[in-house]
Amino acid sequence: MAYVTRIVIIGGGPGGYEAALVAAQLGAEVTVVDSDGLGGAAVLTDCVPSKTLIATAEVMTSFDSSYEELGITVADGSPTTRVHGVDLGKVNRRVKRLAVAQSHDITQSVTRAGVGLLRGFGRLGDGGQAVDGSRAVLVDLAEGGTTELRADAVLIATGTHPRELPDAAPDGERILTWTQVYDLDELPTELIVVGSGVTGAEFAGAYQALGSRVTLVSSRDRVLPGEDPDAATVLEDVFRRRGMNVMSRSRAESVRRVGDKVEVTLADGRVITGSHCLMAVGSIPNTAGMGLEEAGVRLTEGGQVKVDRVSRTSAPGVYAAGDCTGVFMLASVAAMQGRIAMYHALGDAVQPLNLKTVASNVFTDPEIATVGYSAADVECGMMDAVCVKLPLRGNPRAKMQGIRDGFVKLFCRPGTGIVVGGVVVAPRASELIHPISLAVDNNLTVEQVASAFTVYPSVSGSIAEAARQLHIRKRAAGGTPGA
Repeated sequence: MAYVTRIVIIGGGPGGYEAALVAAQLGAEVTVVDSDGLGGAAVLTDCVPSKTLIATAEVMTSFDSSYEELGITVADGSPTTRVHGVDLGKVNRRVKRLAVAQSHDITQSVTRAGVGLLRGFGRLGDGGQAVDGSRAVLVDLAEGGTTELRADAVLIATGTHPRELPDAAPDGERILTWTQVYDLDELPTELIVVGSGVTGAEFAGAYQALGSRVTLVSSRDRVLPGEDPDAATVLEDVFRRRGMNVMSRSRAESVRRVGDKVEVTLADGRVITGSHCLMAVGSIPNTAGMGLEEAGVRLTEGGQVKVDRVSRTSAPGVYAAGDCTGVFMLASVAAMQGRIAMYHALGDAVQPLNLKTVASNVFTDPEIATVGYSAADVECGMMDAVCVKLPLRGNPRAKMQGIRDGFVKLFCRPGTGIVVGGVVVAPRASELIHPISLAVDNNLTVEQVASAFTVYPSVSGSIAEAARQLHIRKRAAGGTPGA
């Protein structure tokens, strides 16, 4: 009788459930230990809920920003022809319903694949491997009691939770984390968002579109300090033009509730008052109390699990995937890390993770999508590249749709013309980045991108036009025609 490899996965987010599907397909005996529901934070409290909320905001923004230019007439007082506001309670009920439905669909897919599910908290149960090379995983079951599983390989995919400041404790009513906003029944009249990273920017833009007066508190020089500077500048200009109070170089020291208001005290002594405060100041990996270090798993000072490009930790037979590794906090990367871990653990062909082919998106309005090497990489000398930036205001389809903000930016090698990166700032940039992702992933040249047919008129036509301009630019930079 052939031996069946035993896989235990702790955590049911994208890294966990995608790994489970791969392992089951490869013939392993798979058990997923999960405490919250399959899909994890990405489905239940983060990605799916926030993008569902943003979808409502997007409709309102698109109408409000372009209806006059497009010749649409609205009638005052007629609810059938004019957007008056939003029923946030109804929006949030839809958000939760879709999240639960998505989690249910994932659970069905995983169980159909033959994966076992245990509801509870899992941890490594011994300090090392047993004589037979297996590891013990102890599970504190949700219904009570503890059980032990033996595994030939263990995957840690436990995700993160919102970081909380000592002097800004969330109460779930007025001072909120991003996991708590979906319990609101009424739209905040004056929302203060602390933190201008991706999460803060997305929620600030969404609630402003829904009708809140928003103040965005940023400790940095600009919003989205980790994104392309030109893209961040466009977004900040749009935020300010739409009435958002963007406070740069302003660090929040404390947040306290005063009756039905909140007061945010800044490091320089200023006090901002609002009806609600959303804290978006980072996240903490869910790795405490799991016996990881005792088992030989090295962690960073911040508690993230250290992994290599095939998701191995420092402990034999233990892998990790997703946000708990701090590698690149995207559901797509978590899923890929989980799949790679199982390919490696089960002896299948595996290609190590390449972060320079990862496409990411900020779901603001306009969206910001990126892939490959960035302007910062070029400036610091990490990549020798030529760049073209093409504003969308000259694109015919953009003109027709009343799109005024945004651009396409491409990077290529000066000699070969191989596309090594790109940025798209536009409505639905998350869809437009795909041809650039294909180019980066397959080492296509700007000549190949430029020669592919595009629909006329289309916003994607600007990608081909940028490639054509890069062809000329890289020749001037020393490249060979047609190289």
